[in-house]
Amino acid sequence: MTAMSNKVRLMQGNQACAEGAIYAGLRFYAGYPITPSTEIAEILAERLPQVGGRFIQMEDEIASMAAIIGGALTGVKSMTATSGPGFSLKQENLGYGILAEVPCVVVDVQRLGPSTGGPTAPSQGDVMQARWGTHGDHPVIAICPNSVQECFNLTVKAFNLSERFRIPVLFMLDEVIGHMRERMVIPAPGELEVLERKKTDLPPGQYVAYAPVDDTLVPPMANFGEGYRFHVTGLLHDETGFPSNSSSVVGAHLERLHRKVERGLDEIIMVEEIETEDADVVIIAYGCVSRSAAHVVREARSQGLRVGLLRLITLWPFPVDAVRRVAEGARAIVVAEMNLGQMLDVVKSAVEGQVPVYGVCRADGEMIAPDTIREKVEEVKQLF
Repeated sequence: MTAMSNKVRLMQGNQACAEGAIYAGLRFYAGYPITPSTEIAEILAERLPQVGGRFIQMEDEIASMAAIIGGALTGVKSMTATSGPGFSLKQENLGYGILAEVPCVVVDVQRLGPSTGGPTAPSQGDVMQARWGTHGDHPVIAICPNSVQECFNLTVKAFNLSERFRIPVLFMLDEVIGHMRERMVIPAPGELEVLERKKTDLPPGQYVAYAPVDDTLVPPMANFGEGYRFHVTGLLHDETGFPSNSSSVVGAHLERLHRKVERGLDEIIMVEEIETEDADVVIIAYGCVSRSAAHVVREARSQGLRVGLLRLITLWPFPVDAVRRVAEGARAIVVAEMNLGQMLDVVKSAVEGQVPVYGVCRADGEMIAPDTIREKVEEVKQLF
């Protein structure tokens, strides 16, 4: 069976994610079934062998994360998918992948927590875990779709960012987006850009595994199995990959990890603005909640009310400049999210007191409906 292309489909978000991964070049998946992400594994178990790839069900989530790191080091684009408790278990090896600069994609279809929580209930409660779930000071790239089409297109983007910056990229769906079905178009081959990692052009004897060669600060890679020998470790290390206790060496190492992402913010940061230019109230939302927020904006505008939406597509690095820009002309900001305020404080910090910031938060396993956001907007407007 050939890969799907140029076709209009009625497709589930999880399926679109799986197909997007194959389009991006995914050829190795290791995972463990967990609600509500299981369809991704089920689909890839069938689809990967059709395109010459490999699927393996691991014994647990810890091993799944370790396996895709190993697969990526051989030069194969690799991915795993999980939800809630599984995302927690992946954190230690996620930190390993960040420190060792291993490109891969980790999909988290968020469900209600903590602990086992509500396996079939939607949530956006993993937002802070995505940023700080693994210990230490480290960069993170996390992106969040709000439609089935974006589940496909942004999965391709996640792989591109991972290969470009040599970093695990987090793809943060929520249960609503993962399980909803919408009309979408499978792009033709070549229609979406697909990036490959920067490989070294040095012979094995001259290759230094973690030495950047240009101002991107992203070192070229060599693949295991192609005659190169180099050390990969979770310890802070020098440019050869071997551990170091020198403060100057490890300090420079950590600084470079952050700076390689900071220098690429123009490529990484993605937001969508709807009617923000003259908005008195700007709603900030992401994932499925942004769909409710967009409905509120359309309804408000039809009534002559100046309400806008800033949709966060990139969650991390946080789009500080975009938030500050919309805050400059607004009289209030309303942050709507399916948790108890994980992004609310981040937005308040970014705004730095320019305008008041209010929250619409829900963490009971139900989606935030437009009426709830509308009521908060009306309440806020009474304070002007």
